[in-house]
Amino acid sequence: MGEKRFMKGNEAIAEAAVRAGCRFFAGYPITPQNEIPEYLSWRLPEVGGDFVQGESEIASINMVYGASAMGTRAMTSSSSPGISLKAEGISYLAAAMLPALIINVSRGGPGLGSIQPAQSDYLQATKALGHGGFHTLVFAPNTVQEAVDIVYESWEYAERDRNPVFVLLDGCLGNIMEEVDLPEMKEIKPEDVPEWSLSRRNGRDWQGNITPIYTEPILEGLNIMAGEMYKQWEEEDVRVEEFMLDDAEYVVVAYGMASRVAKEAVIRLREKGHKLGLIRPITLYPFPKKSIKNLDYSRVKGIFDIEMTIPAQMRDDIELQVMERCPVYEYGRSGGCLLDDDGVYEAIEEVITGGAE
Repeated sequence: MGEKRFMKGNEAIAEAAVRAGCRFFAGYPITPQNEIPEYLSWRLPEVGGDFVQGESEIASINMVYGASAMGTRAMTSSSSPGISLKAEGISYLAAAMLPALIINVSRGGPGLGSIQPAQSDYLQATKALGHGGFHTLVFAPNTVQEAVDIVYESWEYAERDRNPVFVLLDGCLGNIMEEVDLPEMKEIKPEDVPEWSLSRRNGRDWQGNITPIYTEPILEGLNIMAGEMYKQWEEEDVRVEEFMLDDAEYVVVAYGMASRVAKEAVIRLREKGHKLGLIRPITLYPFPKKSIKNLDYSRVKGIFDIEMTIPAQMRDDIELQVMERCPVYEYGRSGGCLLDDDGVYEAIEEVITGGAE
């Protein structure tokens, strides 16, 4: 690794992107992710990169498309409604098989919503990031260090798959400060630029162009290839943390900042003699199905879905794996109201001691 710093989440993410070889950013200001473009506005020029504040989110995502087509490691970031405006462009990136990094430091919703932290974009990120039925790998870190590590790795996945990668955080993680161990600076040499990129192509014939527009037989073939890629992700790229599951009678499922609060509740309830465990999805897509499906339901009496959104959005994915073998409960806060240790602790304890349904 490189050097240790005490950094705000958004700024640490931006620095990790630069060290991973990102040399192009286009975006538009929106709270609570503004520190990412602010940081990159001066940091990218230091390393020979380009920063563009687009006239809109729509313009920005299409600039990322153009930079990626040239083989440049390119990214954008936004928050909730800004990601909605980028949705068409993200779908075009997937259609043209272009790698890119997209970061959502989410706020409350729907609509313009609250600028406070929330986890209201799970369904958007995992089910409907844009039209056309495509998917991206979706990562959800729960510490600044994990966010740095994931961002640093993202272009390896993106270039391997020729597909965008999506990182979902909430405003709390984007704005807290933690110590991070920053990775080494990657040097992207001309020979490292992907051979499919326009900068490595000779000539401008139709077959050499990068396009999101195909005739029907070709498009169907590409969709079949994408479907096989998604299956491969489920076999090889699922990331999950499993905590104290060996004897757990109740299991808490939470991701991102909510998982930090949930783990504290699990530890406190363990101290009182209650057998709880935690499953933390690190990849939201693909979802860690096996971790939930393969629980011992002769012992597990219930599952708790803890999220910073109401109603809980991850619940459907959980219930599909539980298959009615035990109850699934949910507890959350919404609209920018944060989860707190006591609230989560009391909600779980009330159920397991028989005081709530």
